[in-house]
Amino acid sequence: MIEVENLYFGSIINGTEISKDGRKDLEVFNPYTNEVIGKISCATPKDVEDAIETAQRVYNNTTKKMPAHKRSEILRKAADLLEQRTDEFARMLVLEAGKPIRESRVEVQRAVQVLRFASEGAKAIYGETIPLDSAIGGENQIGIAKRVPLGVVAAITPFNFPLNLALHKVAPALAVGNTVVLKPAEKTPFSSVLLHRLLEDAGLPKGALNIVMGPGQELVETLVTHPDIKKVSFTGSSGVGWKIHEMAKRKKVTLELGSNAPNIVFGDGDIDVAVNAIVLGGYTYAGQACVSAQRIYVHETIYEKFLDKLVEKVSALKTGDPLDEATDMGPMITEEAAQRAESWVKEAEEQGAEILTGGIRKGSLLEPTVLSNATHEMKVVCVEVFAPIVSVMPFSTEEEVVAHANNTDFGLHAGVFTADINRAMRMADAIETGGVWINEVSVRRYDHIPYGGIKSSGIGKEGVKYAIEEMTDLKFVGIKLY
Repeated sequence: MIEVENLYFGSIINGTEISKDGRKDLEVFNPYTNEVIGKISCATPKDVEDAIETAQRVYNNTTKKMPAHKRSEILRKAADLLEQRTDEFARMLVLEAGKPIRESRVEVQRAVQVLRFASEGAKAIYGETIPLDSAIGGENQIGIAKRVPLGVVAAITPFNFPLNLALHKVAPALAVGNTVVLKPAEKTPFSSVLLHRLLEDAGLPKGALNIVMGPGQELVETLVTHPDIKKVSFTGSSGVGWKIHEMAKRKKVTLELGSNAPNIVFGDGDIDVAVNAIVLGGYTYAGQACVSAQRIYVHETIYEKFLDKLVEKVSALKTGDPLDEATDMGPMITEEAAQRAESWVKEAEEQGAEILTGGIRKGSLLEPTVLSNATHEMKVVCVEVFAPIVSVMPFSTEEEVVAHANNTDFGLHAGVFTADINRAMRMADAIETGGVWINEVSVRRYDHIPYGGIKSSGIGKEGVKYAIEEMTDLKFVGIKLY
């Protein structure tokens, strides 16, 4: 097992870690202790170009020609190896991302699933035959539509799920025969290095996955504008994502961006089910997920009862050391992020919101926070908080709450709690998001569902089957028979 303190890595091109050779170092911190756990040597724009050229060569010479069963075998073996190395990867996620150990194990388990879905998907990339004789003059002709790989995929990933979200891009790309240049978040780069080693151990050809590490627009701009990049897949903030979309111009792009997810509890919903779901959805990984439960709308007939139960549950959450098995919620990614969230809570309080529990910060730890009397003009409601803060607001009618839910530039996921199937289906149709959960919280995601938002929350879909479609082209082949 690799030691995960005092690490030092450079970017990886063609299976080889590039030497420091005058490149700048960047320290990587443990979010809980604020101690340095290691350093990376930052890539240069020239390194990015070299990584892309390597990926293009390996695509042309190797992966493009690799049979589906071989691609499937590599991904299956990688899944088996990752399952065996769960403790190693989970500990790395704790140290670089501050994610509690129990949540870190769940992320590794999900990553194993992604690899297995991709392994199965590699063998199920179906096309179709087209009856050309449906058209006048198409007699004695055969039409085939087949899915073909694109070439080099640029994958840009965030800090909050550094292993699983990387694999949501890397695994489908490899499944179809593409190659990848991965730029992980500079705050959480080490899990990507471990992932590279794991895939090579599973038999992935050198240069099929290349990793460029470091901060700055310069690297991203070089990556997404390079003519050999055929697809850009980005997960992160809306502002950065849409800038990348502009830079990428005519390339295929998938953007998985931010949200301020609404969760709606009707009077006929099961209060205990809803409360437990909101606790999970609002405070998993300190609320640092784009589908975290942020705006909670509760019918006025059960509003006070719901608040009492929610505050009781949230107040009982154990915060602290993410390596402690008993910890429910660990730190935010940096003290600066926690300070920003704390300031939004204080601003909301000054504007009339009431802090029912939480709101206190110690370093990068912000206590799980519940607000009442919030309004839609407050930042904690109208902007993505990306923090362990939920705002609970009453509503009277279905029409009213739909208007509130849709009154936002975001549209990723929503949750609705009701025992009325007719209402559930009306709400599913009326709410303007990429996904709606009934009797489940907005944060819920399985790795094979179509996942992606509308409006400012993104474009395109992830989920292995759907990512495979996004990472291929549909090519027509026509045959005239004599």
